[in-house]
Amino acid sequence: MPTLLAFGDSNTHGTPPIETRGEYRRYGRADRWPGACSAALGPDWEVIEEGLPGRTACHPDPIMGAHMDARPALRTALESHGPLDVLVLMLGTNDAKTRFAPSADRIVAGIAGLCDHALGPDMQVRHGGFSMLLVCPPLVREVGPVSMEFIGAERVMAGLPAELLSYAERRGAGYFDANSVIEVSPVDGIHFDESAHRRLGEAIAGAVLGLV
Repeated sequence: MPTLLAFGDSNTHGTPPIETRGEYRRYGRADRWPGACSAALGPDWEVIEEGLPGRTACHPDPIMGAHMDARPALRTALESHGPLDVLVLMLGTNDAKTRFAPSADRIVAGIAGLCDHALGPDMQVRHGGFSMLLVCPPLVREVGPVSMEFIGAERVMAGLPAELLSYAERRGAGYFDANSVIEVSPVDGIHFDESAHRRLGEAIAGAVLGLV
């Protein structure tokens, strides 16, 4: 059975648009994009979800905690699951927070570190080789109850699709731009609704099938 690991942040976890800070909510399994991806791929595939709200590509968060840094989390996930056939990675939104002094190339540099580990010989030998799909997250809008953490993020993330595409092409990884099928909710400017999760999951399934 081919196995896909979906690794990301709150949008992989299935967090709905935030209306009230501090309130925990999550879409049901079938309504999250990994669930929609699984349905589109069919019963011959196993899809593993590894989404953590607040996760960054490379920053221990001084507010949310050091465990938001994806680097040890990805290592753990890759050593916990397997063998994998595809790793889908969608990160970058939380790296655009003002407190990390972000830029598009710095965000890509953090993602590059994760790729270096995942695509390095140790993990590739461990899993018998797997493909990697880098998904550019939907661009942030500076609106809603968490906008003060994302001052300047619209400008920073505007350059992310092109920067990440260029990196993916040179690294030999697959690439998909979520902005081609969805956009963030105007409620909080970060997350998106169930219909967008469905469109994204179905589109990612198509991109995955193009890799294997």
